[in-house]
Amino acid sequence: MDITNPREYLPVLMLCDIDRSLPPIEIHESEEITEIFVGALRAIGHSVTLVYLESNNLQTLLKPFDPKELIVFNWCEEVPGVPHSSSLVAWELEQRGFTFTGSDYYALALGTDKRRIKQRLLEQGIPTPEWQVYTSVNTINWSQFPAIVKPAFEHCGIGITREAVVQSREDLIARICYILKEFHQPALVEDFIDGREFHVGVIGNGNARVLPPAEIDFSSLVDIHDRLCTYEANFDKHSLAYQKIITRLPALLTPDQQRNLEDVVLAAYRATDCRDYARMDVRLRNDIFYILDVNHNADISPDNSLILAVELVGYNYGQFGSLLINLATQRHTHFPYWEFT
Repeated sequence: MDITNPREYLPVLMLCDIDRSLPPIEIHESEEITEIFVGALRAIGHSVTLVYLESNNLQTLLKPFDPKELIVFNWCEEVPGVPHSSSLVAWELEQRGFTFTGSDYYALALGTDKRRIKQRLLEQGIPTPEWQVYTSVNTINWSQFPAIVKPAFEHCGIGITREAVVQSREDLIARICYILKEFHQPALVEDFIDGREFHVGVIGNGNARVLPPAEIDFSSLVDIHDRLCTYEANFDKHSLAYQKIITRLPALLTPDQQRNLEDVVLAAYRATDCRDYARMDVRLRNDIFYILDVNHNADISPDNSLILAVELVGYNYGQFGSLLINLATQRHTHFPYWEFT
């Protein structure tokens, strides 16, 4: 990855969401991570204005700023209090003429619906586990086990616990009922691939680059129900999964496996309209890499596997953020053209 003459003077509006109804410790951790990133950008020369989206007041927040004079770094997961609303932030930015980092409205809307992602991958011939979507338990025709049951519109492991892995029709029906009742959305049922898992970052657009893959090592967990990235595994430091699952970076792969993984990841990146950066979750079975999930505008907290992979190839946190800002300038009509090579 080569950052050719990056413009580190570019003015940036850092836009982050924060839900003030969360426990104070979670709010503090979120603000702390944001300040670390802002500090890293400022350290290499960017002028950064930080604003927090705390409610559905994005129009008011954006009013003082001129789209011609800055790049928006869009670090919003959603409009606070509005589930599955990351695309609404992009919509408002687009309507007001702002150039911003990451995926556009249509890609983010696509990314919030696992059904549409799976269909897009299927249409493009990109390997993904076999799947069905259910809105009731009246017509279940699934017979392949083990399987995993997920909410169709959630990410970050929300709704995925060890009970999500089912090995009988009885357990399948019970889990589908749980998803329908608790999340008020369709249940996505997939073939559960009990194989090696990789999280793979991608940066760029036309000439996008695949970062070194990270392997999520479940080898210390014997029970199949524990061999997956649950919400607890991602965020609960006291959970068994968080403590036992190891991230290995870079993953140990043969040259052929590395090439095949990169080909599948790049194909998924392009098929799902990712822009600037994303992370793919992948599993390997019988020499086939299957796309489990596409994470548009993936988590870029400093300890995330995507950032660790960036550091592995020689770029610090601020340089990574600057790269995304410079990629966005390719869509800005008032800044000199810059090329990512």
